[in-house]
Amino acid sequence: MNEIRDVIIENFDTGAAGSILISAGKTRVLCTASLSTDLPGWLASKEPPSGWISSEYNMLPGSTSPRKRRGTDGRSTEIQRLIGRSLRAMVELTSIPGLSIICDCEVLQADGGTRTASITGASVSLMIALGAALDDGRLAAPPTDRLPVELVTAISAGVVDGKCVVDLDYEKDSRADVDLNAVQNQKKEWIELQGTGERAGFSKAQLDEILDLCDAAIDKIRNRQLEFLKKNLSANATRILLGA
Repeated sequence: MNEIRDVIIENFDTGAAGSILISAGKTRVLCTASLSTDLPGWLASKEPPSGWISSEYNMLPGSTSPRKRRGTDGRSTEIQRLIGRSLRAMVELTSIPGLSIICDCEVLQADGGTRTASITGASVSLMIALGAALDDGRLAAPPTDRLPVELVTAISAGVVDGKCVVDLDYEKDSRADVDLNAVQNQKKEWIELQGTGERAGFSKAQLDEILDLCDAAIDKIRNRQLEFLKKNLSANATRILLGA
């Protein structure tokens, strides 16, 4: 099954340089990207100079039923590490020297796929923040006039009732035999794959089918990311970040 839930990306005003709300069906995540010059200590003397990108992930108490307790847990820590790795794969960090970007993903409503929606949304908010840094001079335009950056996009998939499916909501995810999360860049290279046989193993043929479904779904979602960015970046930032 290759149908995906409706993905909507919209502006959501906050104090952050980049701020969007992404919805994938009933799952809704507020993704912000904040700019600073507060780099990790181990980067202070790094040559050549580098920037840094990190993330935090949180589910609001009312995002699930029953209510989720506040505070970090092992699952949240694992997810925010995945988000951070995915976002750092977007940008050549030496191309943003001295710039620290923290991407926060706040799950407002959870109905499956919160980590993949967070990655997809945070990728957009990061692009918006980079555009703001280019526009106000905090980030210098690169000599090549094209920053080495590209979107990443993520999707969930699995095997449910013996069938390979993509974009699992909670109902499907809760009874999936196989659960997989996939992250891809604009070159259609896989950045990360997390796959687990929850109740049964899966064959190479099933894995190939799942990845084909993910590839097609990510194409659709990436188009929505690009459409939003082209409407919300300045002409100069669009040219430098998207090459268009």
